[in-house]
Amino acid sequence: MSICYKAEFVIIGGGPAGMSAAVAAYDAGIRDILILERDKGLGGILRQCIHNGFGLHKFGEELTGPEYAYRYEAQVLERGIPFKLNTMVLDITSDRKVTAINSEEGIFTVEAGAIILAMGCRERPKGALNIAGSRPSGIFTAGCAQKFVNIDGYMPGKKVVILGSGDIGLIMARRMTLEGAKVEAVCELMPYSGGLARNIEQCLNDFGIPLMLSHTVVEIHGKERVTGVTIAKVDERRRPIAGSEIYIECDTLLLSVGLIPENELTKSAGIELNRITSGAEVDQNRETEVDGIFACGNVLHVHDLVDYVSEEAEIAGKAAVEFIRGNTKKDINVKLTTDGRVRYTVPQRITAAEDVRVYFRVADVYRDAKVVVRDGDRVIYSKKKQKLAPGEMETVTVSADMIKVIESGTLSFSIEN
Repeated sequence: MSICYKAEFVIIGGGPAGMSAAVAAYDAGIRDILILERDKGLGGILRQCIHNGFGLHKFGEELTGPEYAYRYEAQVLERGIPFKLNTMVLDITSDRKVTAINSEEGIFTVEAGAIILAMGCRERPKGALNIAGSRPSGIFTAGCAQKFVNIDGYMPGKKVVILGSGDIGLIMARRMTLEGAKVEAVCELMPYSGGLARNIEQCLNDFGIPLMLSHTVVEIHGKERVTGVTIAKVDERRRPIAGSEIYIECDTLLLSVGLIPENELTKSAGIELNRITSGAEVDQNRETEVDGIFACGNVLHVHDLVDYVSEEAEIAGKAAVEFIRGNTKKDINVKLTTDGRVRYTVPQRITAAEDVRVYFRVADVYRDAKVVVRDGDRVIYSKKKQKLAPGEMETVTVSADMIKVIESGTLSFSIEN
């Protein structure tokens, strides 16, 4: 017979989002909190991110990933917030019942007053790319290689090609170089990099590693082990251009080709996912369409800065406390839409007249363009930006006064020249 617990507040995931939400909820007055984490320690992906650059917004200083995670872990421990490690959540339901398993208790259930989803994301694997070639050893996702090098002390290879220029790929280009490997090239399918500008400068340019935009890997060579890859230039429709192929000898291919929010549990609760973010659709409190279930961090949409993850998790944690107390206000329904140049916004709807910080990403690189927010035909916000890029999260704060006078029921976000 399985064990059944009750908790006012259950958080699935003990990474930066889960810990930030727990601390915020505790400080707002809730004590009956339980964090469920499938790994052997709190901290999530930050435990293997030993490079610096974290915490500049949140703490006003540069920290490594483990240092940033420890700041929150120390707060969790200081407050005595309970957590279960090595615990895999198997299912959640729309009436907020959580089913989980670990080696000590077996299968157990938790009936929750509110749930926060903070499961993070996973990397897109080689199988999703349809690259020609056999299946030799030497092909890793960038995050897997990062764990091998930073946690386990293993070098994946000596001559490396990286496909994709997301932040993990850029950071691993530098890391592999520092550990003695030769990074032959970073290839990017798009005509722009998907990573932060500072990472392109510090991880590639400072080490003389070439970034080949509008290029992709079209074939992997080798049977037992990778011996090389063939790359090719792509056209504006991202199809390889015949005759542009280049063979690069290497023994390792790292893939940094996107992150997928870990939303299997979200779907099991009957929550619909946004087709752009692959995360749940939420309001300004990060509450999903199912009452009492909130989402934050990379399970909601992929962030480039962990500082924003913590900020968002605090919003969700405080809002979950208000839900438990029955104080949630939902007196309006404003939908947020985009023009295609803006790919998505988070939140996707506003349900109360309060200051709302809207996060969004653009679909291409735009220079000297304006971010415009409209209520129908009426412009309520317009600001010129020197540069907007897909790799950099943008934010706009919509004030409560703006929201109170919305007539159309819709706020549209667009980029205009």
